Amino acid sequence: MDLNTLWFVLIGILFVGFFFLEGFDYGVGILLPFLGKNDSERRVIVNTIGPIWDGNEVWMITAGGAMFAAFPHWYATLFSGFYLALVLMLLALIVRGVSFEFRSKMEATGWRSLWDWCIFFGSAIPALLWGVAMANLVRGVPIDATMNYTGGFFNLLNPYALLAGLASLSVFALHGANFLTLKVGGGLEDRAREAARMLWYPAALFLFLFALGTYWMTDVHQRLGLDPGVVPVTAVVALLATRWTISHRRDGWSFTLTAVSVVFSTVTLFIALFPRVMVSSLDPAWSLTIYNASSSAYTLKAMSIVAALLVPVVLVYQAWTYWVFRKRITADSHLEY
Repeated sequence: MDLNTLWFVLIGILFVGFFFLEGFDYGVGILLPFLGKNDSERRVIVNTIGPIWDGNEVWMITAGGAMFAAFPHWYATLFSGFYLALVLMLLALIVRGVSFEFRSKMEATGWRSLWDWCIFFGSAIPALLWGVAMANLVRGVPIDATMNYTGGFFNLLNPYALLAGLASLSVFALHGANFLTLKVGGGLEDRAREAARMLWYPAALFLFLFALGTYWMTDVHQRLGLDPGVVPVTAVVALLATRWTISHRRDGWSFTLTAVSVVFSTVTLFIALFPRVMVSSLDPAWSLTIYNASSSAYTLKAMSIVAALLVPVVLVYQAWTYWVFRKRITADSHLEY
């Protein structure tokens, strides 16, 4: 494995970790106004992710930084071509972060309800747009011979990408519901389990349609043949199996299976891309690859050394954070948000 391939794999791993962790994080925010019937219950729900949401977003920031350093042409084309969509996502994330800090500053019901709905929109919009963005990478966008994006914002809102956005939105909401069954108490876990049971239907439908769309609406069929492979099949089967675990109150398994579905779906997209990083819909020869979009060999080598030293430290720290905040949260717990 050369360094170009290694860094493509590492960026893929960062996105896998981000979607796995931030997926249930977004899901909790999406469910907040609907599961919480009063302020006490909403505070319980918010506190399940209060200590960890910002740490989860570090995976996205790290992935963006790694992309900038390892594949600067990828970074430049992506962030210029997807500019409006990324700004919209960034504004939603800013509103979401502010909402976590501001909702507890006043006791007024209207004040807290306002910020709860801001958390909802600040979670739902990125959950939708991440699916749209990832799908466009695989499907292809208008990129010319000089690596410049020549399309507009509405080029990104094609049927395949919107289907991917609905799939990511619904799967993340299901992932969040399964997470809440493990983290809340006082009867809220039963409500979260019922929400998971209802959310399974749109999640399974959209993920299945997205899997078919990826196979027939992109060049995956031509590149990989008729056999879709074990990775995408595992993603779909894991989500289908979640229906049984939810019905039988196997909450740990439900969360694990939605996590497997999220992880394997993300891996599928990176497999479909490789060795490209952005597909040109104008001419396949103009696609950005891990070679024509990369930094110098010296830069990749230096980055590899730094990553080998620091990534294990970050992983250990985040694992320790989740261990510290592993207990269930009820209305009797000390609530910060």
